[in-house]
Amino acid sequence: MSSPIVIEPLIRVENLKKSFSAGSSFSIKKKEVRAVNDISFEIYEGETFGIVGESGCGKSTTGRTILRLTEPSGGKVFYNGQNIFELKEKEFRKIRQDLQMVFQDPFASLDPKKRIGYSLEESMIIQKVGTKEERRNRVLELLEKVGFNEDHYDKFPHEFSGGQRQRIGIARALVLNPKFIVCDEPVSALDVSIQSQILNLLKQLQVDLGLAYLFIGHDLSVVRYIADRIGVMYLGEMVEKSTTDELFANPLHPYTKSLLSAVPIPDPDIKKERIILKGDVPSPIHIPSGCVFHTRCPFAMERCKEEKPVAIHVGENHEVQCHLYDK
Repeated sequence: MSSPIVIEPLIRVENLKKSFSAGSSFSIKKKEVRAVNDISFEIYEGETFGIVGESGCGKSTTGRTILRLTEPSGGKVFYNGQNIFELKEKEFRKIRQDLQMVFQDPFASLDPKKRIGYSLEESMIIQKVGTKEERRNRVLELLEKVGFNEDHYDKFPHEFSGGQRQRIGIARALVLNPKFIVCDEPVSALDVSIQSQILNLLKQLQVDLGLAYLFIGHDLSVVRYIADRIGVMYLGEMVEKSTTDELFANPLHPYTKSLLSAVPIPDPDIKKERIILKGDVPSPIHIPSGCVFHTRCPFAMERCKEEKPVAIHVGENHEVQCHLYDK
């Protein structure tokens, strides 16, 4: 009898942590901001893993830390089985081509003084890829793939709309033929009509090029459209993780339920109970003891205030971090 085929993830995140120092540099006792606290997940080839949560929950920091745009405070990130946090800068540069990012603000991520053609070629120049003619041809090919033509090669960023600039940002991320792209709220600054165009472009590119995405967003309807699996973050912790269909059909964590209750339904005949959370999100400098959500949770028990819940598997692809499901 043959053994089952085990598919290894392209990206595996284990117990990732990232903290920042807060307060004045002259302070005797420095305060610590726990932006990301001990989260784990996997992303497979050709898959989109979405991360959702309120502003300040650590979504973007997670994406930037995975790519080592900011150095981690702890944990491991494996790319094709290799822990990239252990690599020296020179070693990491060899695989950096495979790991790219699409930023939230396309205008801020482009040099206003550089023509689009040069901005897209720059990463190839740094990595010493191809001749000048080969680099130009590669950029023209990508511009066409994202909906532009040769005339746009010599234009400046200010000559494009927000949606067009985001297409350029996507083209720049694709220049080095990556395998994995972090999409950091790539449509949040765009009009709704333009959002759908960018999302459809990302999905088509994923099919054509076999890309894996980490898609970060706060709009659940957007993440639902593009993600295969979703992780819900609150105050730096991943409180629930599931396939997209399962999460929307059977949300378990009280925070996930409150987020989903806020998603509008385009049918006036369907009545949905809105779950309003009381209080504000605690400061990341003063993280609550026990469960980080207990200060706002309508089901909080004494145990929640003292004991931090562990991730519990409640199904084949469903994991929740909550004492309500700890049997």
